[in-house]
Amino acid sequence: MRSIDVHAHLTPQCFWQATEKGGDWHTLKREKDERGQENAIVGGRRQVLPPRARWTPEERLADMDSLGVDVHVVSPYVGFYNYHLDAKIAVATSRATNDEISSMTKAWPRRFAGLGTLPMQDVKAAITELERCMTEIGLKGVEINDHVNGRTLDEPEFRPFWKAAEQLGALVFFHQGGETLVSPRTKRYHLPNTVGNLVDRAVTFATLVSGGVMDECPDLKIVLGHGGGYTCFGIGRMDHGWQVRTEARTNIQQPPSAYLRRFYYDCIVYTESSLRFLIDTVGADRVVFGTDWPYDMALDWPVSWILAMESLTQAEKEAILWRNLERLLGLTA
Repeated sequence: MRSIDVHAHLTPQCFWQATEKGGDWHTLKREKDERGQENAIVGGRRQVLPPRARWTPEERLADMDSLGVDVHVVSPYVGFYNYHLDAKIAVATSRATNDEISSMTKAWPRRFAGLGTLPMQDVKAAITELERCMTEIGLKGVEINDHVNGRTLDEPEFRPFWKAAEQLGALVFFHQGGETLVSPRTKRYHLPNTVGNLVDRAVTFATLVSGGVMDECPDLKIVLGHGGGYTCFGIGRMDHGWQVRTEARTNIQQPPSAYLRRFYYDCIVYTESSLRFLIDTVGADRVVFGTDWPYDMALDWPVSWILAMESLTQAEKEAILWRNLERLLGLTA
């Protein structure tokens, strides 16, 4: 059965090549720790790079074959969003990353599609790069963080971005980068990832809906990574708040649950019962396949995991594994 993975990251080869022998890539550097672990140094922040992050496209394809994955919708390494750096640096790293992803889609058009990255701290520059991604270099959309230096994407300054994304038909894939809302409370036990990712994604859903973005831009195509986090489990509380608190109804005339099917959600929820709940809440036509390649939180045998599920129908498995993304991104076999 065909499979299309919307959640598969790229640490660009141009970064690895530029940082050999102590060099830098638009101010970003790389070094090994005492255990030989590769780390990126980004604006003074140290970020661990897993072994597969260095793999070439050919090595990546071999791994995809071993996993039974036909297509990677390649998205950038989230550690290189670079929103906290000077916008000129973020523009340069975005363009270089996006060009490399574009080259992969052109060299292997049946195996790769692409999502770009943007300098979101400069909305005008972000829109310029989004337009280039969609009209010049053949990408399908972009991957962005849940916030831009602490500012959620419902803020008025980001409205032009959303209108441009809607007009261009760009898919916007939300994936956290760096600190999450949990990080200021604790950085222990990997909780900024295992809990923080899910918190951030629920906040993204809630702010885009309650802030009126989804009403102002009804044709947006948004995928929430990691199953939308706590969105579906917490939607009843959001609805109750909308009913009893006037501030929750400032911008929207319907309860938040009315917007659930305006989004897509990847399948990375780790248990069959959680995936079944997600499908039952939003519909199988809104759930898409993702793996989080090449990180340690990735599903081990993702295609087999879906195919083995007894609670999913054959039609639901096909929808998640490939039909939904093929339709959403205009991909052909």
